[in-house]
Parts: sequence; C-alpha cells; structure tokens
Amino acid sequence: MQLEILDWPNGWGECKRTVYPQLNAHRPAWITGVADGLSHQSFLIRAREDQDVRGLLPLMLVKGPIFGRFLVSLPYVNTGGVWAQDDITAGALIDQACDLADKLNVKYLELRHELPVQHARLNFERTDKFHMRLELPGTSEELLKSFKSKHRSQIKKAGDYNLKVEFGGMELLKDYYQVFARNMRDLGTPVFSKRLFESLIREFQGDAEICIVRKEQQAIAAAFLVHTGELTEVPSASSLREFNRTNANMLMYWHLLQRAIERGSRVFDFGRSSEESGTYRFKKQWGAKPSPAVWQYYVRSGSPDEMRPDSGGKQRLVKVWQHLPVAVTRLVGPTIVRGIP
Repeated sequence: MQLEILDWPNGWGECKRTVYPQLNAHRPAWITGVADGLSHQSFLIRAREDQDVRGLLPLMLVKGPIFGRFLVSLPYVNTGGVWAQDDITAGALIDQACDLADKLNVKYLELRHELPVQHARLNFERTDKFHMRLELPGTSEELLKSFKSKHRSQIKKAGDYNLKVEFGGMELLKDYYQVFARNMRDLGTPVFSKRLFESLIREFQGDAEICIVRKEQQAIAAAFLVHTGELTEVPSASSLREFNRTNANMLMYWHLLQRAIERGSRVFDFGRSSEESGTYRFKKQWGAKPSPAVWQYYVRSGSPDEMRPDSGGKQRLVKVWQHLPVAVTRLVGPTIVRGIP
C-alpha cells in the first residue's frame, strides 16, 4: 500500500465498496469551498494499491492568533474524516494524519466521523452531538399530513403576517449575510466571513442556494442550503428575534423542506444538535431522527473540551460579544472564527 500526502485538490479519486463510506462532506465542492472561503491550507492523504484508490482523508490546518493550531476533517462541515475500503487502510490513513499533526505541531487532530474507527493513537472521543435528519416523502402534501395539527397551525400562522419567501443565489447573499451576522451577534458567536458563502455558492454552482423570508422589503429570516445527490442540508439558518411572533422561521423551514422535495432529495439534514437542546427539539418536531456524531481525536496538548462555548470563562465572553455593535462583529468575527475548529 502506498500512502501520499498531497496538496488539495491533487489526487482525488473514487474509493469503492467502502467499510468507512463517503460522507457528504467528502465531496470536492465542500472541501474546496471551505478551504477557499476560510483561507485554510488543505491536505489530502491518499492510500493506493497499484492504481486502485483504497482510502482518502481530507484535512485542513485551522490556525489563528487566539486559540492555536488544529488539524481538522472538516471545519464548518458536520462530517469528514476517513473514507476507506477496509480497517487496515483506515488505520494507515490515521497514522499518517497523526504524523502530520506532529509535524505541524497542532494541539489536536479532529476527525468528524459517523462510524468510530478503532485506533490506538485516537485518545479522545465526543458523542454528545447528533445529526438530525428527516426522510422525505415523495410530495409536500404527504409531508404536511405527517405533522401534528399544532405544528401545521404554526406554519399556517405565518400567513397572517403577509410574509414572502424567495430563493436565489449570489444576488441574495447581502440580505442573507445581514440576517446571519445579526443572529450570530445575538447568540454571542463570531460570524463567518461573507467570503465563505460566496465560495460555496461558486463551487456548488446551482446546487447551493439562499432562502430569504421578507416582511415587506426587510429580510427577517434566511438560510443557506445545499442539494447534493438525494440529500439537502442546511449548514446555516438564522432569523431575527424581534420577528419571532410572525413564525417566520417555521415558514422558512417549511419552504426549505418543500424545496428539497422539488429537487428530488430523499433526506433533509437539519444539522447537528446537542440532545434535548432547543435546536434538537425544534428539528425533532419536523420529524427529524437523531443519528450519532462520533468525533474522534488525537490530542497532543490541552483538551477539545476547552473549545466548547460553555467551557471556562467563555460564557462571559459570549455576553460581552452580544453587546457589541453588529458592524464590529462583522469586522472582527471572521478573523476569530476561522481559527476555531
């Protein structure tokens, strides 16, 4: 078996009949879009036997002035890690990734798996997050009938406020980003740069789009969605709190689900949530089922728990961030968040 560390995007290839299957985040458009959008150095570890590609592991070096250096597969995206035909290949890929982590002197290697890989150098694991996914029927009518009456009435209530929903691409990015940046500030979280979403729209071409909910001309809710194969996922969605009474968020998600069915998707991925959190319950009411996220680590210094938003004094920093002007968070936030794995 031959192992190579390649600069992305060189050396991509199909890995067939896998024990550790290809995840949606392994798609080249995701990797290139995130790497370019966040200006991360990227690597691809490839295992070959003759001309047969037996395994792949994409990685990005995440670094910043505040938190240090990390090697991640993949940042921003919910999944990543090893894609391999067998256990031996998976182990060899992780060995090479750990060696690269040593060479780059990162705090830890983070692999965002869905199936755990047994490996002696993986010395930490997190399973506190769940992917929330909904199997879609063939029509919107079938989906609406599957909801409880209370849920249907919440969707219908949005009609009382004369809200309008539209889908588009780059032309809606300004409105999307205004809502997204405001919502991230309100949550106390640094905002990603607009460049990230520009990059993803460009890489996915017509398979990435933006949804905007408007009250009169103002954008009050917005989502970024990606359609690939028979899967639609929403990596980012936001709504303005002062319009909660309008149920704009409910209306938006109903239209996102309808859009997924129109595009031929069989699964809708709401993203990951902590069990029984507010977002977990919100996604569950749409019929989403939890499946475990198994994030595995090779820790060299510190602990992955230090990066959790509820660790140490980070709650105090969250409260400070929530009181900053949005313009300041849009200026400073992207530099901070690109350094967070």
